[in-house]
Amino acid sequence: MRSFAHINSYSIEEACEALSEYRGRARLNAGGSDLLSVLKGDILPDYPEAVINIKTIPGLDYIREDENFLRIGALVRLCDIVRSPLLNEKYRLLPEAARTVASPQIRNVATIGGNLCQDTRCWYYRYPRSIGGPLQCLRKGSGACLAIRGDNRYHAIMGGKKCFAVCPSDMAVALAGLDGRLIIAGPKGERSVETADFFHPLGNDLAMDEMVREIEIPVRKNPSRQIFLKFTLRKPIDFAIASVAAVLVLDKGICRDARIVLGAVAPFPVRAKTAEKLLIGKPISEEIALEAAEEALAGVRPLSKNAYKVQIAKTLVKRALAELR
Repeated sequence: MRSFAHINSYSIEEACEALSEYRGRARLNAGGSDLLSVLKGDILPDYPEAVINIKTIPGLDYIREDENFLRIGALVRLCDIVRSPLLNEKYRLLPEAARTVASPQIRNVATIGGNLCQDTRCWYYRYPRSIGGPLQCLRKGSGACLAIRGDNRYHAIMGGKKCFAVCPSDMAVALAGLDGRLIIAGPKGERSVETADFFHPLGNDLAMDEMVREIEIPVRKNPSRQIFLKFTLRKPIDFAIASVAAVLVLDKGICRDARIVLGAVAPFPVRAKTAEKLLIGKPISEEIALEAAEEALAGVRPLSKNAYKVQIAKTLVKRALAELR
């Protein structure tokens, strides 16, 4: 790796001030499981001048529930999410998603904030300098998306505009299924943004001097059934080819409320709202599950080499609804 300044921050204000001072030439570091590979590969056009350590900020590793919200600090590790009795009892979507991320060694250091803010996994974007990179694209400032005419097996089948890299965060899919919001802190104060709206085709919603402080999830008034399913080529460590988070509220077998969120098919988690509406007021039969799966992927326009992801995503939706039934 190249040389850089290393800064320990002991408050959110300090971290945001340092980001502001370096004006986009600094990176935050929590667990470091993604950042270190970015630095080692030297994949960015401009190497960071500083790495700002936020593990030294106290009090950002909490999981607690009040009357209205479940609140998760940005520095909570994925292994803590997997083991949390509260989450396994009432918000099982989160432990199920966290358990699928990478390996136990990575989950022991990776944080939920880092999982949400990790850089894209597109292999054109991450083409290392040591073998001829970095490759230029619009996500790096200029150029076309190389995946459109290239090897796009793992890229978006919907929602791609100018960049077809998919959102790599499993936790984002689960949080979207629970109507989660990200609390973002910066020099101008705090703001909140819905999980799916945090992502866009060229990055995320963070300004250069902002950081994620907390994840906020509304307390569900009615008991719900929840499931997270993920398809990968290899069970351990791989990023998703497709995934789905599903949440159902059933009353005597009839669906009263539903959330279906697709992952790894777009640059952001995709809420399948028309499929959700199809379920309301009906028993979750095999026929309805199949119809909802078709509706969830209706109108998708895959690229030249990734049409196979459509059927995988449909199967995951159908399987999730069948298991929740």
